[in-house]
Amino acid sequence: MMATVLFLGFIVLILMRVPVSIAIGAAVVAAFATSDFSGDLYIIPQQILDGVNKPSLAAVPFFIMAGNLMNVVGMTDRIFAFASSLVGHFKAGLAQVNVLSSMIFAGVSGAAVADAAGLGTIEIKAMKERGYRPEFAAAVTVCSAVVGPLIPPSIGLVIYAFLAQQSVERMFLAGLVPGVLVGLSLMAFNRFLAIRENFPTQPKASRQEVVGHALDGLLALVAPAIILGSILFGFVTATEAGVLACLYSIILGLVYRTLTFERFWSALTDTMLMTTVIMIIIGFSIAMGWLLAIEQVPQMLGDALFSITEDKNVFLALMMVFVLLIGCVVEGVPAKLMLVPMLLPVIDAYGVDRVHFGIMLQLGLLIGIVTPPMGIGLYIMVEVGKVPFEKVTVACLPFMVPLMLVWIALTFIPELSLWLPNLILGPD
Repeated sequence: MMATVLFLGFIVLILMRVPVSIAIGAAVVAAFATSDFSGDLYIIPQQILDGVNKPSLAAVPFFIMAGNLMNVVGMTDRIFAFASSLVGHFKAGLAQVNVLSSMIFAGVSGAAVADAAGLGTIEIKAMKERGYRPEFAAAVTVCSAVVGPLIPPSIGLVIYAFLAQQSVERMFLAGLVPGVLVGLSLMAFNRFLAIRENFPTQPKASRQEVVGHALDGLLALVAPAIILGSILFGFVTATEAGVLACLYSIILGLVYRTLTFERFWSALTDTMLMTTVIMIIIGFSIAMGWLLAIEQVPQMLGDALFSITEDKNVFLALMMVFVLLIGCVVEGVPAKLMLVPMLLPVIDAYGVDRVHFGIMLQLGLLIGIVTPPMGIGLYIMVEVGKVPFEKVTVACLPFMVPLMLVWIALTFIPELSLWLPNLILGPD
């Protein structure tokens, strides 16, 4: 009864377009009110405060701030210009630039929304000017943004590491190869589309132009290496790396002379608002996880799945369907906060590695941002690209093919996610 009220209430509120932070809070309060703890609602604020009072979560606002700062100081322009000089002359050149820019920017922002909104404005404008269909430009932009939360640093992987009690460093390394695979698959698909569509082309950049753009954006291009390298070599923790990314972004803004007080204040206020929403969601999800554990929902779910199948691969296939359905209506962060506490005992029982499951869950939920009806990436493209929702949705459907193929490979070939962290950090 309690679990039904919790999940049904949450999904109904989301479909009614109630903000996620309010929807999850209302669902948790309703679930408490119908449980054996209906007279002990003071437990909710206790669990909220205990849930957000974790040192590992301090990395989240700093990485959000770093992404916002890098948007306002003009790093996106330099990254786009460099990527264009490298692959802009290929068939479907600006579509390839779009994906490559997202892969580079992913090592800075770690958020799909920051990628879609930040790079999207530049990319869609450039593609429209060169003759690309607006809906195609929007589709490439939002689908390439899926790379962002896979290639480290990643806000989503920080939150999963906190929930699954895994090291942030291991999760970051586990996301690197899958992120590159997603990017390469999208570039290969663009090349396939170029065979039958007459995409505009542009002249090949000279070696001097490539070097010029590389030097102009050098400080921006080395940011991902500085951030990730400082973590892997043990110079800083994940939280300290977030601080380092913020400081580096401010220094870049001063060097490029693009950081004004108004832009800094805009990045700061956006960070505060986004962090507040995330922390509210995390707090309520911790209370929800506590209630689910007390009611033994994970154990009941595990028993139900074992009654269907004891085969790990069949279980993973069922999880793919389940995650995709959830991703269609719930955004990545709240979906993780709702699902991970409930699913951890189940995946442990099936012998699924937690790091592998985290990457599989991350990509599955990311595909949700381009999946109607609630894909947040689609709505961002409507605003950024000024393209009707239905046209963006139809244009995104073909790109589901490479995304789904990579997701299937990552799900059933754990080594794609695990070999790099095992190689560098040793087996877990």
